[in-house]
Parts: sequence; C-alpha cells; structure tokens
Amino acid sequence: MGAILDIGHNIAQLLPEIKPPTRPPEIKERFIWTGIALFIFFLMYNVVAFGARDHGATFDFLQMITASKVGSLLTTSIGPIVLASIFLQLFSGAGIINLNPRDPAEKVKFQELQKVLAILIALVEAAIFVMTGRVMLAEGLAPEIAMPLVILQIALGSVVVLYLDEVVTKYGIGSGISLFIAAGVSFSVIGGAVALVFGEAGVLSAVSGGGAEAIPNALMILAPILVTLVVWFLVSYGEGMKVEIPLAYQKARGLSPKLPLNLFYLSNIPVIFASALLMNVQLFAVGLSGVSFDVGGFDIVSALGYVDASHQLTDGFLYLITPIYGGGQSTIAHLNFLLNGVTPIFGIPEWVHAIVYVIFLSLVSVLFGIFWAETSNMDTKGMTDQLLGSGMQIPGWRTDRRMLERILDKYIPPLIVLGSLLVGLVAGLADLSGALGTGTGILLTVGIFYRTYQQLKRQRMLENAPFLSGIIGE
Repeated sequence: MGAILDIGHNIAQLLPEIKPPTRPPEIKERFIWTGIALFIFFLMYNVVAFGARDHGATFDFLQMITASKVGSLLTTSIGPIVLASIFLQLFSGAGIINLNPRDPAEKVKFQELQKVLAILIALVEAAIFVMTGRVMLAEGLAPEIAMPLVILQIALGSVVVLYLDEVVTKYGIGSGISLFIAAGVSFSVIGGAVALVFGEAGVLSAVSGGGAEAIPNALMILAPILVTLVVWFLVSYGEGMKVEIPLAYQKARGLSPKLPLNLFYLSNIPVIFASALLMNVQLFAVGLSGVSFDVGGFDIVSALGYVDASHQLTDGFLYLITPIYGGGQSTIAHLNFLLNGVTPIFGIPEWVHAIVYVIFLSLVSVLFGIFWAETSNMDTKGMTDQLLGSGMQIPGWRTDRRMLERILDKYIPPLIVLGSLLVGLVAGLADLSGALGTGTGILLTVGIFYRTYQQLKRQRMLENAPFLSGIIGE
C-alpha cells in the first residue's frame, strides 16, 4: 500500500540524513572516508557496552558474516539493516507494498521506509539479546537500570552502522555493509591463522615437540589454512566467469564496449540475505528456551527447535537449516563430526543436517536473488532501461526496446537463478570444509574485494577521461 511508504517517508523526515555529494569524490577522498568508517566500525566492535559483560573474542559463524560481536556496541551490527530489506522485499513480492522500482520518488520512499524499519528492528533485536541472556549484564549495576541502558546502546550501535553504510556508499568505496562483512571475516581469518601457528596446540608447538610425527602433525594443523586458500581460489575463479554481450554507443561511433554479465550476476547479495535470515532464526529461537507443548508425550516445541543452556540451537527442524557447529580446530575432528555425529532427537545423522542446510541455503538464495533483481533494477526491464538511457544498442539491431529486452531475456533471468543457486551452493559446501572465516565468509569477502576492485578501475577511468561519464550515464 502506498500509505505505508508515505508513513515511512514522514518518519524519515525527522531523522538525520547523509546528503549525497555535489560532485563525484576523487579516489583519494573515497579512501579517506572509507578509512574513517572502518576506524569507527572497529572501535565500536571492540568497545563493550556499558553495563554488559565482556564475552571475549569469539568467532561464531553468524557473528562473522553479520560483522557483529556479542556484548559489544555491535552486538546486532548489520543484522537489522539486512532483515529490514528482507521484510520489505517479501512485502513487495506479496503485493502488500506496491512499489515501482523504476520510479525515483517511490524508490527513495522505499529506502526511507527501510531505514525506519531497520531502526525498529534494532531495538527489538537488542531487547531480545539482553532479555534472553545472550548479552550478560555486568555485576554492580541494578538490572532495572543496566538492562534498558544496554539495550539502548546496542540499538544505537546498529543505527550508527546504518549511517556509516550511507557514508561509504555515497562518499567511499563500495557498500558499507559489504565492507564491514569483509573486515569482520578478514579479522577472523587472520586471528585463526595466527592461533594455528602460534597457539598452544599450533604448528610451532608441534614442531618443537620433535619426533617422527612432528611434520605430519604440523601439516594437519595447517589444513584449515590450505582449505581456506582452495576455497578462495575456487570462488575467485567463479567470480571471473562471465558472458559478454557486444554493444554500440549512439553518441560515440567506433566505440564498441561489451556488457559483462557475471556468472554470479547478483554478486553475494543473495547469500548475505540468506545468512541474515539464518542469524535471525538463531536469535528468535532463543525465545523457545524453556517452553514446551506436549501432545501425546511429544514435545512440539523441542521438535521445532531445541535451545541449550548456552542459547544455541542444538536440534529440531530449525537446527537442520542452520550452519554446523562443532568439530573443533582439527580438520579430522571436523570431518569425523560431519560423518559420524548424530543429533539428540531421533538420532538424525549430522550428514543429513549438512545436506538439508546446503539445500535450504541454496533455495533461499535463489528466492532472495529474484526479489533483489526486481527491486534493484537488475532484472531484464531494469537493465534495458539503463542501456537505453545510456544511449547503447546491440550492433546490427535497430534501437527498439522490445528487441533489446528479448535479447537480454535470454541471459539475465537464467543468470539470476543459476548465479544465486551456485553462490548459495558454493557457500554451503564451503562451510562444511572447515575453512577459516567459514566458506560463506570467504565467498562474501572475495566477491566484495572483486566488486571493490572493479569500482576503483571504473572510477580511475572516469577521472582520466571525464568525457566518458556522459556517454555511460554517470
């Protein structure tokens, strides 16, 4: 309904706004703004909320891919922002919100509604984290004072990240959300690699012990690093696969560029949405802890999702669609856990859990990929509008919208489905490998670095040849 967009617009008018630049920032300026945003992000990442207990350094899967750290000011981090986008895409797809993504005014209202909804979700998620005990309160403060204080700080942390994302998007390099995810994953990979080499059970300890098995043990300890490099190479190879469609500019005769359509057409966006959904499944499942509903001696709530004392899903249907925890630092132990481990209820093997998780992540990635293509003008109609608006056409074909749509329709819809499916499949399978930073984290980081590199090349080209900006519609 248009009224929902109008309500969001009216509320957004009361919120601070990051104005777009009056001129395109130079690369040096973009690096400076990006560096400032990263500095603020890591500062908040390492500051414990006043009134909360320090949980120490943890490398939980869902915390890594949502750039969050429980107990810090970034306990929820980008989670509310991504979840708000998921909700609005679902509402738009279901017809609850009538949105024309090609109408600039409606698109602005949609973004404003997303900002307002993200702030509300940040408050809800912060309250859930604190009230369910995921964020433990520090001793010395009365709970009735500490609880609302910590909730407010955590919610404000996500609001600051929301505005940092706008700053990076408008003045920096790439997307703020993607940048923060890459920073969090890189931090965990470096920390994990250092622990494998210099830790108590690391390579140096194994080698210093001597013996005939010293070298084999050291190589086995380094296995997660080797797996990480293999996953990184495979994802990089997939990012480079593309289909190129020849084009011609009406404004510049003789200039014949190509439209590159990558195999991962929507980049890592579908997996970001799918991973954020899994994070919120984990979060809201905490509310099931201590709740039971027996029917003939069968506990329906436990079958839906059993939450243990540490507030982690350990069984039930919801557990089957979440990433696999356990296995320890050892690659052998991790593989043994996958092949021989069983879940408490019904004795379901962990390898079944692995299959269900990979299938679920892949299918949800396809669903979000289709929604994202429509709302971001990356579907066939949106791409046709962009090409025609830039004065481009297919060589040998007259400038006809229907012909251009017919040609693009052979490539874009299959790439949306296939690319989203593959990106989810690669992420899910890589998660099972025990790679540092998780497979999904590496997939996201490689994609983010690749897109950032492409944007820098584009920006450098426009700085060296400003006349091209008018040709390509910049």
